[in-house]
Amino acid sequence: MGERKNFAVAIDGPSGAGKSTLARSVARELGAVYVDTGAIYRTVGYCAWRQGIDPEAAEEICALLPEIQITMGYDAEGLQRMYLNGEDVTKEIRLPQISMYASRVSALPEVRAFLMDMQRDMARRHSVVMDGRDIGTVVLPQADVKIFLTASVEDRARRRWEELKDRGTPKDFDELLEEIRQRDYNDAHRAAAPLRAAEDAVYLDTTGNTFEKSRGQVLEIIKEHIGQ
Repeated sequence: MGERKNFAVAIDGPSGAGKSTLARSVARELGAVYVDTGAIYRTVGYCAWRQGIDPEAAEEICALLPEIQITMGYDAEGLQRMYLNGEDVTKEIRLPQISMYASRVSALPEVRAFLMDMQRDMARRHSVVMDGRDIGTVVLPQADVKIFLTASVEDRARRRWEELKDRGTPKDFDELLEEIRQRDYNDAHRAAAPLRAAEDAVYLDTTGNTFEKSRGQVLEIIKEHIGQ
């Protein structure tokens, strides 16, 4: 029996839906490489923030691109490490103020084109579980499995609030709720690759779910499609 070809799983959805945590877990279960595309955009956003560039200054952000080298690595637990010009910025890109930068830079066609080859090359070389906003619609439209993962805005704000509290960078819940609503609007209305479910995506609402329940549902969907 021949070796099974690589497979690609695309998990899309709005901010705070649990994409990264679930994608990382199921990738480990399936022996695939986990690719957090949001972290890649956060790295570009962090670079702009660190240089004092306004998130709305599209021309200045695009002018940075030739000087940016982004690479990825993985630690012993399978966590994706992000490197900006050789510097590990995995922790820094999760600062609360980088979220809006990530949303802004990901709306720029020049930034998306700059990062597209990196993302597609990962899928050519490995079996991948890739999460983001437009994986199934733009980055990997031929993915073997497409899942659109969502939850109520209140549920997503609560998860983000708990995550920041556990990380030692707490934030007001109402402020987080408004930020997520604004990001939802921005992601859905941007001109370049707006957030939407692929026509052939499986829609999964995890509102009120435990992590284990959501993980089981995602694995079931994937295994139905790739036969593992």
